[in-house]
Amino acid sequence: MIENYELELARLAMELAAKEGALKCRVSLTKSVSDIIGTLNGEIDKVTHCLDRGLALTLFVDGRFGTFSTNQLDEKSLSDFVSKAVKMTRILAEDTLRDLPDPARCCKSANDGDELGLYDPAYAEVSAEERRKLALDAAAFGKVPDTKDYKLISEEGEYSDSEFDAVTLDSNGLFCRHKETSFEYGVEVTVQATDGSKYSGFWWESSPSRSGLKLEQVGTTAICRAAAQIGTQPFASGRYKMVVDSNVASKLVSPVLSALGGYSLQQGNSFMTDTLGQRVFGEGVTLIDDCHIKGQSGSRLFDSEGVATVPGPVIENGVVKEYFINTYISKKMSMKPTVEDCSRAHLMPWPKPGLKQDDILNMCGEGILVTGFNGGNCNSATGDFSYGIEGFRFEGGKIVSPVSGMLITGNFRELWKNLIAAGDDARVCSAKLIPTIAFNNVDFNG
Repeated sequence: MIENYELELARLAMELAAKEGALKCRVSLTKSVSDIIGTLNGEIDKVTHCLDRGLALTLFVDGRFGTFSTNQLDEKSLSDFVSKAVKMTRILAEDTLRDLPDPARCCKSANDGDELGLYDPAYAEVSAEERRKLALDAAAFGKVPDTKDYKLISEEGEYSDSEFDAVTLDSNGLFCRHKETSFEYGVEVTVQATDGSKYSGFWWESSPSRSGLKLEQVGTTAICRAAAQIGTQPFASGRYKMVVDSNVASKLVSPVLSALGGYSLQQGNSFMTDTLGQRVFGEGVTLIDDCHIKGQSGSRLFDSEGVATVPGPVIENGVVKEYFINTYISKKMSMKPTVEDCSRAHLMPWPKPGLKQDDILNMCGEGILVTGFNGGNCNSATGDFSYGIEGFRFEGGKIVSPVSGMLITGNFRELWKNLIAAGDDARVCSAKLIPTIAFNNVDFNG
């Protein structure tokens, strides 16, 4: 997708920066195209085509640091852009801790960009007419009969496909590339019950390959999720076992990953401060960065600095194994640098592999299955949280009634000490591989 002349312009930007007096620099060139077909109640509602191309320039000049970007990629415009960027960097305050990463840490295996098998050549063959057909064929409106309990009253669907290509270069000799395609379909529906009450449901599928996108059950799944809420009401406040559906379980993992990030730690705004090498969570908590899974979106060979990613444990048997520390933060905190974030978080099955949601419900016996979060917040400094939830009450391992209008409250460090089980049913189309998870003694407020 990125053409040779564009690569030469990226190299030219580095040469121009050096001539203007930059001691070091990094250039990131990105290019993307996407098409979106939106449907409303089974008819085409909108068609969008987006093309984006940009160059980001990171400069290290006289002990100062600056970042700049442009989308004007011709030699004359680029020369003027680089010259002004260097001059502007010279008037900034000194920031001597800024630097490029050690070349020994950088990725050397991302040469053509498709080493992880995330680019589907079939993307180029998808026509506008096929996109329209895919979107219309996937729509359920007018094709799914009403039932005695509800009728489908609205459906908003969206088919999209995209192509992305990125190259990162620096003056230390770095060259790494990442290419991927994406095919997605998502739909939100509203059903109306016989008493006039309305309920919404959402479902989606995605894949980096055209053949991997399965559209057949997306609409009906969304309808079933909406209809399952009919008759929902709050349940009595109390402490219950909580099972969290794999579709939303990442909500309880993302704050932990953020708290392990260098910026939060350096600013004293992390509930994971001084936990490296410490057992903080229950022994069943093992979270790895599974960043080199071929054919799965989210896999990466390098971060934004060009540092090579390495699969391995972030938390192992409850022990914190890694902080995410980029070059700058490592110097500010006098710590060993790592990668800047977790590319592909994967919570491992526990206490045994193969567990599905039904197995975990049986294991827990009774409690509340959370299938959605509605707002709320987390205090990143303390780990205290409060989230609105919807889901189902279960007894004897079986779902008995829908619940909504409840809050869960607690602290993330305490929550993860009370892990009961982690399943083996993470959705591979999700950004994080987080399965169904279950916790003991969670506070629910009705």
